[in-house]
Amino acid sequence: MTKILVAYFSASGTTAKLADKLAGAVGADLFEIIPAVPYSNKDLDWTDSSSRSSREMKDKSYRPAIAGTTDTSGYDVVFVGFPIWWYVAPTIVNTFLESCDLTGKKVIPFATSGGSGMGRTSAELAPSCKGATVAEGKRFSSSASEKDIADWARSKM
Repeated sequence: MTKILVAYFSASGTTAKLADKLAGAVGADLFEIIPAVPYSNKDLDWTDSSSRSSREMKDKSYRPAIAGTTDTSGYDVVFVGFPIWWYVAPTIVNTFLESCDLTGKKVIPFATSGGSGMGRTSAELAPSCKGATVAEGKRFSSSASEKDIADWARSKM
C-alpha cells in the first residue's frame, strides 16, 4: 500500500484548504510547512519591492528557516503544496524539500494562485528533491472540488 504525505505552505489559508481536501481524498497524512518567522501582511506585499517576500524571491538561493520538519522515510509519495509567488514556488518550499530525504520517492507539486499557472515550477523544484522523481504539478483555483483534486492526484500516483 502506498503511503502518502501532503506537505504544504499556506500564506493566507487558501493552500491549506486545498491541502486538506487532497489529504482527505487520497488518505494522506498532512504536514504544514511553518516559517520560523511568520510572514506579516507587510512581508507578503508583492507590490513592495523591499517586502520580505519580494527580497526572498529575488534571491533564488535564499532559504527561509522553517519551524520544524517531518520524517519522510515512511512515505512513497510526497505532494507538496504552495501559493504561486512570482510564477514559482516560494523559496520556503525549497527549504522544506532540502530538509527531507526524498530518495526513491515521488514528489508531486500542487499550487494555488489567483491566475498564474505553474510555469516552470516543477522543473525549478527538482534540484531541491535529491533522489526523487518530480512529477509535473498543477495549479488549482480555490473552488476546486474534492473530486477534481482526487482524480488529478490518482492520475499522478
